[in-house]
Amino acid sequence: MSNPPNGAARPEAKALLAALHPAMVALMDELSGVMFCAKDADGRYVLVNQVFVGRTRERSRRDVIGRRASDLFVPELAERYESQDARVRATEKPLRGELELIRHVGGAPGWFLTSKFPLHDEAGAYVGLVSVSQDLRSGDADDATIQAMARLRADIEDRLERGEVPSVADLAALAGCSPASLDRRVRRVFGLSPRQLVLRLRVDRAAHLLTSSTVPLADVATAAGFYDQPSFTRTFARLTGETPSSFRSRSRRA
Repeated sequence: MSNPPNGAARPEAKALLAALHPAMVALMDELSGVMFCAKDADGRYVLVNQVFVGRTRERSRRDVIGRRASDLFVPELAERYESQDARVRATEKPLRGELELIRHVGGAPGWFLTSKFPLHDEAGAYVGLVSVSQDLRSGDADDATIQAMARLRADIEDRLERGEVPSVADLAALAGCSPASLDRRVRRVFGLSPRQLVLRLRVDRAAHLLTSSTVPLADVATAAGFYDQPSFTRTFARLTGETPSSFRSRSRRA
């Protein structure tokens, strides 16, 4: 991903660029259905991919770099993006799986799942954030279905917070439909089965605890709904490619 010169020479932009891995940045240009951007501590775009540019009023990255959300999007969207950014900065916690209807200028709106992660320099100072928004390609799902699935996801996360792991029958009851209908809706929106969605959210919860706290691994396993630490370790390693302990160690070195 080339880096346009305008806005890139500012100290805030340089600090952010230093915190980003070049391979990760290059990979973002290979994704056709994912908007990617990196904003510095001043709220200005430092890096974007072409998918991101396509959702703005501009035609090239050069026209986007160095500008803020309010320069590129309608006020309602810009205010929401800036509110999300402020939350990430204030809490020092990622924003995960935020369902958004992003309108293409002059085109149809599209549903996206947005996640944002704070970035820090070697001294631990906040230097900005990275954001990815996955196109749900909702041509096969109507708005009501997508919104219902967003509520279902929130319900699952609430149950996990209370130490409950919902079954498929629980999820069907929450969604007010049969298990077969639930399976179709979840696959249509998230590209996963209901069981896979619950498991992914459990692993997401575990990953957050591993990177944001010093909670013992056994307690992380319990908080993520696993029977014991060995079963947690096996499942986490299978899905992420590394053990919980190595995942935690690497996040501290990053």
